[in-house]
Amino acid sequence: MATQAAFLAGYALIWTSFATAAFIGDTLVHWLIGHWFWLYMHSWVIGAVTFAIAGGFQLSPLKKHCLKDNRNPYSFFEHYFRSGIGSSWYLGLHHGIICLGSCWALMLVMFGIRVGSIVWMALLTGLMVVEKTYPGGQRLSPLLGIALLLLAAL
Repeated sequence: MATQAAFLAGYALIWTSFATAAFIGDTLVHWLIGHWFWLYMHSWVIGAVTFAIAGGFQLSPLKKHCLKDNRNPYSFFEHYFRSGIGSSWYLGLHHGIICLGSCWALMLVMFGIRVGSIVWMALLTGLMVVEKTYPGGQRLSPLLGIALLLLAAL
């Protein structure tokens, strides 16, 4: 029971850190808009940069690596599992990083297009699920990357 709790604590630490960084980043962007007239008048730049970052990451080798490890958790645990509470903590951290690495960019887009839009949230969540779980779903990543880069250009 303690080893499972240690694993979950490590995993939760990664996602809580990401959520905190996203919140601080969003707060900073809103502060910049309020204090920089140019950005206030050209706020579309924020969306374009967000789409470009997410699109670029979708095409990166790091995304491919993280998605590969995240698509088959059994082999991940089989490869990295060691007994003990400390090892479970590090396994939770490692799995959290791999999981975050496979979907942080789409989460950033989700955060950027307004968390209150249930339709966009459901669509992006569905894309992440397909990417991670369906056979051949990893082939969706480059298509999403290209679509996001095209949105950034628009």
